[in-house]
Amino acid sequence: MACSALFWVVTAGCAPKDTDQQQKEREDKTREDAAKATERAKPEIQEAGRELGRAADEAAREARAFAEGVRQGWLQGGHHIVNVNSASETDLMELPDVSQTTARKIIRNRPYHAREDLLAKRVVSEEQYAKIKDIVTVP
Repeated sequence: MACSALFWVVTAGCAPKDTDQQQKEREDKTREDAAKATERAKPEIQEAGRELGRAADEAAREARAFAEGVRQGWLQGGHHIVNVNSASETDLMELPDVSQTTARKIIRNRPYHAREDLLAKRVVSEEQYAKIKDIVTVP
């Protein structure tokens, strides 16, 4: 038993080790393989990017159509475009998802130079803004 342990200790020290050159060759091969795999994946990644772009364009078109539908429905329902700089609290509360608290907040943060100021001044949430942006105005 002691002889076999001695044999393994002696032979372990004699096991061939990679030279620096062999290590470099192995690393180069790994880099080369990774580069080839990347090149093979590029067309699929590019096509996925194009598909994502098309989907985003379609979603934007649908969102614009939806917003226009909301606007037209609002106007056909007898409502008018609301000027956030001059509308009364009651007029503001007629807007979708605008409570008395939000209406008062809109009034308190006047004047507005652009509709987007409602977001910039944190008067309404992005969700609320999406519902009212096409039916409010700022002169």
